[in-house]
Amino acid sequence: MSDIKSLFATRLYHAKLSELGDPVNPAELENSCLVIADDDEAGQDWCEANGFPGYTSYASLTDLPWRFPIFADLVKVLDVHVAAFAQDLQFDLDDKKITLDSLWINILPPGGIHTGHIHPHSVISGTTYVAMPDGASAIKFEDPRLAMMMAAPGRVKDARDELRQFIYVAPDMGDVLLWESWLRHEVPMNMAEDDERISISFNYGWGS
Repeated sequence: MSDIKSLFATRLYHAKLSELGDPVNPAELENSCLVIADDDEAGQDWCEANGFPGYTSYASLTDLPWRFPIFADLVKVLDVHVAAFAQDLQFDLDDKKITLDSLWINILPPGGIHTGHIHPHSVISGTTYVAMPDGASAIKFEDPRLAMMMAAPGRVKDARDELRQFIYVAPDMGDVLLWESWLRHEVPMNMAEDDERISISFNYGWGS
């Protein structure tokens, strides 16, 4: 009898932020993102110079948890989720810790996209979703083996998730997604008619 098994799993963690740790006020978190975006002239200038739609604090503010208590509270909750994911991944951490490396705000207007990318020099990356209006973009994950499939045919429309070449995940407000940082992903066009898609992304590294 044939024995067919799946090898080399790609894991994706999807949970409500509120499932673990102390609650974070969602209204305060959204308002903080909007206030920071409005005040961050350096970030606005970077977005304009680099053709980035909407706003990101990625290149301008590297200390949000120090500046704003709501972000410090958020990191405490994210730490618990990341620890749970690291346990699921069965990492041998060798008495070292996976700790926050960076955290930034993303505000994507209607029509905005975020092209495919990975997060080098990190172990676990993720996003928590602050505002997801109707029509807001899902996040699209790409099979990391895609470049090595060469002359392989495509998959049937109803292929199982683990065999698809792309997976779209449509998170709700208050969700958190985690994945290993080598997993390529993108945000397709925000099709919301009027409202912005607001998220907070982050990287965790493995250190002492």
